[in-house]
Amino acid sequence: MSGLTTVKTLPILAIAPSQLVRGNGILGQLPQHLRRYGNRVLVIAGKTASQVTAKYLSNTSLEISYAPAIADCSDQNLAMLRQVVQQEKPDIILGIGGGKVLDTAKLIAHQHKLAIATIPTTGATCAAWTALSNVYSTDGAFDYDVTLDRCPDLMLVDYDVIAAAPKRTLISGIGDAIAKWYESSVSSGSSEKTMVIAAVQEARILRDILFQKSAEAISSPNSQVWREVVDATVCLAGAIGGIGGANCRTVAAHAVHNALTHLPQTHHILHGEKVAYGILVQLRLEEFQGNQLAASSRHQLLKFYQEIGLPTSLADLGLSQITLAQLEEISEIACQPNSDIHRLPFDVSPSQVIAAMVSTTSPIVAIV
Repeated sequence: MSGLTTVKTLPILAIAPSQLVRGNGILGQLPQHLRRYGNRVLVIAGKTASQVTAKYLSNTSLEISYAPAIADCSDQNLAMLRQVVQQEKPDIILGIGGGKVLDTAKLIAHQHKLAIATIPTTGATCAAWTALSNVYSTDGAFDYDVTLDRCPDLMLVDYDVIAAAPKRTLISGIGDAIAKWYESSVSSGSSEKTMVIAAVQEARILRDILFQKSAEAISSPNSQVWREVVDATVCLAGAIGGIGGANCRTVAAHAVHNALTHLPQTHHILHGEKVAYGILVQLRLEEFQGNQLAASSRHQLLKFYQEIGLPTSLADLGLSQITLAQLEEISEIACQPNSDIHRLPFDVSPSQVIAAMVSTTSPIVAIV
């Protein structure tokens, strides 16, 4: 036995969907893409999204069944859908909608070891790409996340469908995507691991694309520059987390988002809007450590946010009347032992989180 060598297995990376199909009007090809995985398709979608695909699946030899419409990825909905799967016995799950619906569809497919296809209906998140599902309570508060064994088998990005979504959804997606740079650079910027270095550099490229193209894209839906920004929010943002792993996905910005979901009055605020605000909170925490570069980055972001319409303060989130008790609750949740905020390279206290949350628009103060 002494001659045997010990093999060290590195973390398994789920980097990308097995196949990505993009274009205008590509849902017309949907049946032929699904048919490769079997004949029985279970559609998991919201009320509006299921109507989007119904016309493409109405005249086909595929056996199509529709789960009851859902809006959230919650344990309650997951339990209901597990029963639907047992009843319908599909070959493939088709998830269509926003991030929470897609997370639900991916997790159901993961639990039943079924093929999964995803169709995002907005540019608001990279959920259609990733091997991750976020689960929320029935009250809409972030509960836990689940790492999946692979990215979707098939992802279809129909630009015509995404162009029909409210403009606010793409703006929110820009806020969620640009966080990849600010989170990955602070948690993993000094890494010497090849894949992590690649992810951080991709995050920098993603940030630059969004700085350069977002304003024009928002004003010109379905233009070439708009499609490039959609690719950035829906695809490239997901690839960064896949290549770099968990440390390149979420740090303080997402921790602040997760904490904010525990306030019912934030449930109308989109995921990326809360994350965008969370980036400013994270940069303030870095400033408290004497990081002047973080201050410059924050003011660059404030100008960018004002240009495209992302929130810069609690007031912009509709929380101008938030109480000290509520701020304390949020800060305690953000600093829980399992929180992503602890991927910061320094210790953070709830009192510091409160100070950062109320000062996201503060002017730069030179440190002497």
